[in-house]
Amino acid sequence: MSQDTKADGTNVMNADTDTPASVQVDLDVPARMRDGVVLRADVYRPLGEGPWPTLVVRTPYNKAGAAENAWNGFSAEEVCRNGFIMVIQDVRGRYASEGVWEPLRHEGQDGADTVEWAAELPGATGSVGMVGGSYCGHTQWRAAIEQPPALKAITPLMTWSEPREALVARGGATQISVITGWSMAAGFDWLSRQGLSAAELADRVAALTEEMENLETTGYWGLPVADLPVIHRNGLPRFVDPGDADDVEATQHMRVAGRHARVQVPSFHTGGWFDSCVQGTLDAFMTMRDLGLESQLLVGPWTHTDFGNVIGALDFGAASSRDAAVHPHGSWSAEVLAFLRRHVAGDAHVKRTAPVRIFVMGRNAWRDEETWPLERARTERWHLHAGGGLSTAKPRDGRPSEVDYDPADPVPTWGGTVGLGPGRGPVDQGPIEARDDVLVFTSEVLEEDLEVTGRIRVKLHVQSSAPSTDWVARLCDVDPDGRSLNLTDGILRLDSGADEPQEIEIDLWSTSNVFLAGHRIRVQVTNSCFPRWDRNLNTGDQRGTDFVTAHQRLYHDAIRHSYVELPVIPEDKKPSDA
Repeated sequence: MSQDTKADGTNVMNADTDTPASVQVDLDVPARMRDGVVLRADVYRPLGEGPWPTLVVRTPYNKAGAAENAWNGFSAEEVCRNGFIMVIQDVRGRYASEGVWEPLRHEGQDGADTVEWAAELPGATGSVGMVGGSYCGHTQWRAAIEQPPALKAITPLMTWSEPREALVARGGATQISVITGWSMAAGFDWLSRQGLSAAELADRVAALTEEMENLETTGYWGLPVADLPVIHRNGLPRFVDPGDADDVEATQHMRVAGRHARVQVPSFHTGGWFDSCVQGTLDAFMTMRDLGLESQLLVGPWTHTDFGNVIGALDFGAASSRDAAVHPHGSWSAEVLAFLRRHVAGDAHVKRTAPVRIFVMGRNAWRDEETWPLERARTERWHLHAGGGLSTAKPRDGRPSEVDYDPADPVPTWGGTVGLGPGRGPVDQGPIEARDDVLVFTSEVLEEDLEVTGRIRVKLHVQSSAPSTDWVARLCDVDPDGRSLNLTDGILRLDSGADEPQEIEIDLWSTSNVFLAGHRIRVQVTNSCFPRWDRNLNTGDQRGTDFVTAHQRLYHDAIRHSYVELPVIPEDKKPSDA
């Protein structure tokens, strides 16, 4: 996109397409918050008389590049072509905005103040919507909770609801890859604002760069786990201290769960089956729907940052891409903008579409639904058997499966719903399943297609030699070539009493996948997934530096059943796929 300057000093953006110049931009427009801090935004307007409704994205990732950011999903030109002003603002303490950077702590009041300021911009109608994903999706929720009168709709993309079950922790374990990787990536702009000399800044940036490059080999391994020395060594702002990631009070400033009732506007929710926040997206949709506000849901086969047709080791087909024009209004962005035209611009001519649209993997097709979860789903229990079998038949007597878990050699993260870093999405699990500390249970070859759509839970009878340990379960689809491709997984930390036999439940979140005829269903069970989640030291003291190897038992006999619960969709009751 090229840029020309008009006589009045504003800039006109020209896309390198056949579309004529259609956008003018004002850079670094100041907005004063209620406490006097000035935040700055780039404001993109359609050419013409107006007035126009306004869309706001608030970002910590630099407004200068946010128009093309994956977590925004819209170009300024596309937004303006649809008849909106687009405001892209740096949040407090980031890039062009004033103030102190405290991640996620000021997004409520700052968001509400920004919405009301945007409603009064020259050429604005006074109606405002919000867009953006991840952190930028969270800023929408926080603004909406404050109920600014000008806000008419939000469209959160891939963001969390409960931070202790997505952003910073899961099942009691700390998501150190997110806390660490995000804090360090965000640290470069923070360092530039600390008043360091040129030499000091260069040294700090070089040190931070080197530490980021060595996270996999050294940084994530630092002890105590609760402190994660690589973060403290660099003195960077972070969401939360790793040792407090599962603490309700310490994470209160980033929580949406329990506050949805304060949101009084329609919402459009976008998620991905391999997104690290997918269950939060689904939960938020259901909550808003149950509160009686219009709520739409669209879930693709995407990760937190990957939206094309190739995700991990799989090509889901051209129609799966976020940019594919396969939805009622066209591409994904066209769907969201149509929703915003209806609710923010008041365009009554925009067609209302199905409340739920999901991508069914395996069959690799989009499908409209009236609700989530699907009411026609029936729960099937697939039991784990001695010797590695998996079937709907209940097990007979058999010896428990046993492994040793050594925190010095944890099972590495290998694909999945990983928020940051390489290896996201479905990845061949062969290297993981070949390890001695991974238990694998596999069904016979399926004679017919089996659709599993909904929330997956694994119930296990377990015992450990350690007072505290973790249990990880993963659902995989094994193709006729023997490739085991992960679909979804979860973790549960037993802080105490792990050494006593007990029944536990691991929440694997949700998916939609057809296990095709000729495929097999597989469940993995292990005790670590590092560095996605911190290593349990097996001592009961994650604030220490000592660790021990734990001997683990998984029971699957006639009395102590272990199984996965699959939400199966009857073949004769499925709507047609698109």
